[in-house]
Amino acid sequence: MTPHPSRTGTPARRRALSRSRAIALGAVPVVALLAVAGFAPLPYSVARPGQTTDVLGTHGGGEVISTSGAAVRKTSGELRMVAIQATAPTADIRVGEVIEGWFRTDRAVLPLDAVFPSGRSEAEIAQHNVADMKSSQRAATTAALRFLHRAPDRVKVRLRLDDVGGPSAGLMFSLGIVDKLAGDGSGGDLTGGRTIAGTGTIDADGRVGAVGGAPLKTQAARRDGASVFLVPKAECAQVQPAPQGLRLVPVTTLNGAVQALRALAKGGPVPGC
Repeated sequence: MTPHPSRTGTPARRRALSRSRAIALGAVPVVALLAVAGFAPLPYSVARPGQTTDVLGTHGGGEVISTSGAAVRKTSGELRMVAIQATAPTADIRVGEVIEGWFRTDRAVLPLDAVFPSGRSEAEIAQHNVADMKSSQRAATTAALRFLHRAPDRVKVRLRLDDVGGPSAGLMFSLGIVDKLAGDGSGGDLTGGRTIAGTGTIDADGRVGAVGGAPLKTQAARRDGASVFLVPKAECAQVQPAPQGLRLVPVTTLNGAVQALRALAKGGPVPGC
């Protein structure tokens, strides 16, 4: 009896059919994984431009910077610290959000452990961020008073910004203290009347350190009217190209930031990224 062609066929045909089945079956785990990934939360946080706050102004019902033991100047212009807004570590981040974030310039997809301390609850992370902010405020105050040659036992500075965590506002706090107590050193404002934004950690000796999310912060700064953005020099490459109308000024120290703002106010040469 002649075998039915639909059951057997030539050896070559049987091998081709076998390969087709193998390919089709081999694709099942991949499809299944993609389907699971679409519904399972992923270990990422999606960040976007956050709030900006003028450290020369008020926030939460009081002055961001207040002092005792020294006269405070009336200032013009703004010095804006900038934050990013990141999804919480317990947020359900899906594959669609991650893919979308990779293709958008106003989003950044970051590994969770690059944004939040690993192995901690949300409450512990919040406490950690507050502790970082308080430490940053102390360093910013010390750096500013040292720059101005003011004795910390005579001049007391209080910084109020309770709803933002982390150390990245240090530079702007120091500049705000300098502007409120001494201005540009020649009777004018350190801002030159402009809206200046910036980011960067600072230590007690006035050294400026890099921070995360600088490209997103430039977007928030421009959105809120800044024309100049002070950025840690090590992050110059990350923030380019800058949003249209925003001038990038790299800094490494508080002294360098003050000198750059003085030159900017006078129309002198200022370093750029």
